[in-house]
Amino acid sequence: MRLLGFLNKLNHNLAKSTARELPRRSMACSRYEYVKTYEQDDTILPNVWIVIRIDGKKFHKFSKTHNFEKPNDENALNVMNAAATAVMQEFRDVVLAYGQSDEYSFVFRKETAAFKRRSAKLLTYVTSLFSTSYVMQWPKWMNQPLAYAPCFDGRVVLYPSDENLRDYLSWRQADVHVNNLYNTAFWKLVLESGLSNQKAEERLRGTFSADKNELLFQEFGINYNNLPAMYRKGTILLRKRVISDGGDNDEKGRQAIVPLHEDLISSHFWKVHTEILGKYVPGTYRAPETMPRLVDLQLNAKQEQRGVEEEQKQPDNLAGIS
Repeated sequence: MRLLGFLNKLNHNLAKSTARELPRRSMACSRYEYVKTYEQDDTILPNVWIVIRIDGKKFHKFSKTHNFEKPNDENALNVMNAAATAVMQEFRDVVLAYGQSDEYSFVFRKETAAFKRRSAKLLTYVTSLFSTSYVMQWPKWMNQPLAYAPCFDGRVVLYPSDENLRDYLSWRQADVHVNNLYNTAFWKLVLESGLSNQKAEERLRGTFSADKNELLFQEFGINYNNLPAMYRKGTILLRKRVISDGGDNDEKGRQAIVPLHEDLISSHFWKVHTEILGKYVPGTYRAPETMPRLVDLQLNAKQEQRGVEEEQKQPDNLAGIS
C-alpha cells in the first residue's frame, strides 16, 4: 500500500510539473515570433502581368575582361539566351522571355501562383537562377574560362493590361535598334577607320538613324538591315512544340524553349503567337533545316534523360539463367 501511495504521489507531482512546463515551453517558442511582424507583405496584386527584368552589373568591364567581340559577340549573347532558357525551364508560368545585350525580361502569366506571388521570392529566385545558369552555360559557348563570376541585379514591374505589356516589350526592342545601330557605326569607325573613341563619338554626335545607315553603307559597304536579326531585334524565347520535317517521328511535338528574332512591335507577331496573351498552350515551331543549337541542346538533353529513365526501368539481370 505504501508503494502504491508513493507511486500515486509521484505521478501527481510529475503531472503538476509537466503542466507548469508546457506553458513555459509554448511561450519560449512564440516569445521571439513577434519579429515576423516586421516583415513587409510583398504579395503581388492579382490579375496583372509580372515582369522580372535582370541586368548585368558592370558588364562593360566584364565584356572587356573577357574580350567580347565588338559590337556584338554571338557566343556571349547565346550564353545569355541559354541562361534565360534555364529560367523558363524552371518556371513554366513564364510565357515569354526577351533579351538583348546584358539584360533579360521574363513575363509571368497573370494567373501565376508561383511562390504565392511574393515579389521578393520571385525576384531573388529568378535573378540567382539566371546568374548561376550563366556560369554553368559559359563553357558550352565560350572558348576562354571565366576570369570572375558575373553579377546581375533585378527588378519586378507590374503591367495591368495586355497593351501595357506589349508597349513594355516594344520599348525594349526599340532600345535594341537604337543602341545596336549606334554601336555598329561607332565600332566600325574605331576598328576599321582608326578613330579614337572620342573622335568616333564626335563624328556620331547629333546624327539620326538615317545618317548612321548612310555612313555604314557609304564608308563600309554595310546594309544595316542585312546584319543578323539577333543583333538588330534581340532574342524572344517562347515555349513551342518542335516539329522537324526530316526528323524522326519520335521528335515531333517535343517541347523546347525556342529562340526567335522577330519584330514583336508589329501586330503580326501577336497574331501568330496567340498563346502569349490568350489561353496558354504552347504553339508549334517548324524547325529549319539547321536546328538552332539552343534547341538542339535541349532536345539532346531530353533524349539522354529518356535513355537513363528507360535503363532504370529495366529489371536487373537474373543470375543463374543460361
